[in-house]
Parts: sequence; C-alpha cells; structure tokens
Amino acid sequence: MIEYCNCAWLEPEIMDVVRLFDAEDEKFGFHFEYNNNVYYNHIEYGGEIYSFEDVQPTEDETQFKRYAKRFSKLAFYTLLSRAKNMTMPYGALTGIRPTKLAYTEIAAGHDWREVFARMGVKKENISHVGRVMEAQRDIYKNAGGQDVFVSLPFCPTKCEYCSFITAPVSRIGNLIDPYISCVERELKSIKSLIKTPKSIYIGGGTPFAIKEEFLERVLQGVQGLGTGKIEYTVEAGRPDTFTPEKLALCREFGVNRLCVNPQSLKDETLERIGRKHTSAQFFAAYEMAEKYGFDINVDLIAGLTGESAADFINSLKGVIALDPANITVHTLSLKAGARLKEENKRLHVEGIGEMISASRELLTKASYEPYYMYRQKYQAGGHENCGWCKKGKASVYNVDVMEEIADNVAVGANAISKRVFAEEERIERYASPKDIPAYMNKIEEIICRRTALFC
Repeated sequence: MIEYCNCAWLEPEIMDVVRLFDAEDEKFGFHFEYNNNVYYNHIEYGGEIYSFEDVQPTEDETQFKRYAKRFSKLAFYTLLSRAKNMTMPYGALTGIRPTKLAYTEIAAGHDWREVFARMGVKKENISHVGRVMEAQRDIYKNAGGQDVFVSLPFCPTKCEYCSFITAPVSRIGNLIDPYISCVERELKSIKSLIKTPKSIYIGGGTPFAIKEEFLERVLQGVQGLGTGKIEYTVEAGRPDTFTPEKLALCREFGVNRLCVNPQSLKDETLERIGRKHTSAQFFAAYEMAEKYGFDINVDLIAGLTGESAADFINSLKGVIALDPANITVHTLSLKAGARLKEENKRLHVEGIGEMISASRELLTKASYEPYYMYRQKYQAGGHENCGWCKKGKASVYNVDVMEEIADNVAVGANAISKRVFAEEERIERYASPKDIPAYMNKIEEIICRRTALFC
C-alpha cells in the first residue's frame, strides 16, 4: 500500500514498478515536489526516508507530466532494486512500446540510449531496441497512410493464456453467419474512407476456424480495398484448421502473407495449454501453406506452463529449420480474462531469461533480424514480445500498429480504429464492443462513429 501526499495522479505509473518486485502488499509513503526544473521524489520505506533528485528542463505541462512520471518510476525502481537485490531487463521502463519512447527522445534531440541507460535498461536490451529500429527504418520513414484490420474472433478452443474475446466455434456456431454479415456491411462502409491502404490484416482468433463459405465472404468483402501489390495477411492460426480449400481461397483473393501458429512443438505442452493439435499437424499445415507461395509467419511462446528452456529451444530450432519469412517470439504473460491469470497471482518462469537470450542468438545466427517489439504487464521476467524477419520480409502492418504511425481502419468485434494526427502528436480511437452479440446489435452506430472519426 502506498500513501500519497499531493501526487495520487502518479499512482498508476508507480504501481507498474512496484508490481515488478511483487511489492504491492508492502507499505510506502510518497511525496513529490517540483521546483525550478528539479524533480524531487521522497519515499518512506522500512522506517527510512529515501530522497531522489532529477534535473530536467521542462517547457510545458505535457513535458512536466512526462518527466514526473518517468522520475517517480525511476525512484521506486532504484529503491526496490537495491532493497531486493534485483534488476529488471528494461529497468524502470514499463510502457509497452520501448521503441516509441526512443523515437520520441530522438525527435526531442536527445540521445535515447543515454535515457534508457539512465532508466536502468540493460545493455543487451538497449542494443536490441536499436536493432529493431534499424530493421524497421524503411517502413518508419514512410509513416502515414492507412492500414485495414478485420477481426474474426473465433477459435476451435480457448488456450489457458488467452484473454481475447475469441469464442469456440462449437459453442457459438449460430452467431457466425450473422457476424460475417455485419463484417460485410462494415467493409462496404469503409470503402469510401480508404484510398489505397498500405496493408490489410485479417486476424483472430483463428480465421481458419470458420468454414470456407464464411471465409470467402470476408475475402470478397475486402476486394476493392486495394489488394493488388500491397501486403495482405491472413492470420490463419492453428494448424488443425488448415485445408487446401481455405489456402486456395486466400491465394485466389490476393493474400500474400499467412500465419501458422503452433506456440510450441511439444505435444504434451499443446495438450496442457488447451490446444487440440499436435506438432505433426503443424508441420503438415506448414508444408501445405508453403506450396501456395505465401510468406509465412510462425508464432512461439516462451514460458508456457511446464516447459523448460530446453523445450522452448527445441521448438525454436524446429521452426528455424523450416526457414519461414517471419518468426515471432512471445513471452508468456498473465492477462485479465485468461484462465492462467485466474489461477495465478504471479508468473515466475524458471529459465525465461535463458529462453529469450537463446532466441536472440539462434535467430540472429539464422539471418533473422528483430523488426518490431512490444511489452505487456505481468510478463514473465519483464521481457518482451518480438517479431523477427528475413531481409526484406518485415511486415508493414506490424510496424505501423506497434509504432502507431499510420491510421488503422478496423472492422469487427473488439476492433480498435485509430486515426493518427502526427503534427499534433495525438491519436483518436474508436473501439467496437468486445462481446459479439453487443457488436452485432450496435452495427449501425459503429459504422456511423467510425465514419465520423475518419471524415
């Protein structure tokens, strides 16, 4: 518990740091002051008072709040890391987009590496962020424009770590037809808002969990949005949903990127986390998709329940041997709404640091470069999720979304449309309802409000 004096507005930022050290139940007193470009943070802990001072010229209220949050987090991180003899991979940085902070510091004329070092970010992670920014440079310099996202929130089953609104198709099969009808109406409505999108992404859930006839209706609805030579991805998903017919449909309608997501190549792990496919089915699905000429992305998760570092590394080596265009390495996190979160207050994964370190080493050796990354709360070991690509195979959509440098026109339940006002350094958002029936009942309002956002 923290008793705040005159600064309760800093609580969300401070608590993000306190959670890193499992210290929510401990008692703190906190007092904040600001005077003549000096930020003072006073923390009472264990019967002692610790004071921290940081000097930073501040031009306006926006800058003041930014630095106040930064230095209060750093004060708590410094105190707790000393008290508990612990350090975190990203130090006092708790935001989900480390690269975005780096770009902000560059725009302000600062050395972002010095800022990160000051915040306690480890050298290897500063280097990793730099590699990501270098790999996405060509996409980042072409900021602006529009991307399109279509949500198909259906899956065969729900995994233990999943917090998405995805619903098992066996339970809500009667909703798929009317849901697709709503998506068709939305797609028709956005054609007047879009010129030529930079990319199109049909995501899930598991888009391949629905029947061919429904998938075809979505692909037909997307037609006319500019699917010629642009990047066009279908996050097909679980290997047990793949069929030659669905793959042929995607190829026919101009899809050029496909995701085949096993998460692990250990059958015992797949069964444990709630998946109904095997590693053999993954290899079969991959081979099937490869014949159609797609650029393929494969997802893996480091830290799955019951897996050792050796288990994860074996999965990674198995995927690297296939030589896909992209490999995404996620670090397991506890998310509200996931079964794993309900069963665990904390997430301590033995060997998680070894898994992430090995992924960087093995993927680099196999000629992959990290090109986008993001972090989440309650993530094992405080690490990150990272997308790796072969040269020239970076996903425009992934970079645009993670760096928030392009408008995103989003369709479907739980889809979040974003309009970026770069010159004003702000973003306006509109989120559709998460619940599928609620989404369908509000379809007219959704169309009107998104149209107003982009017009």
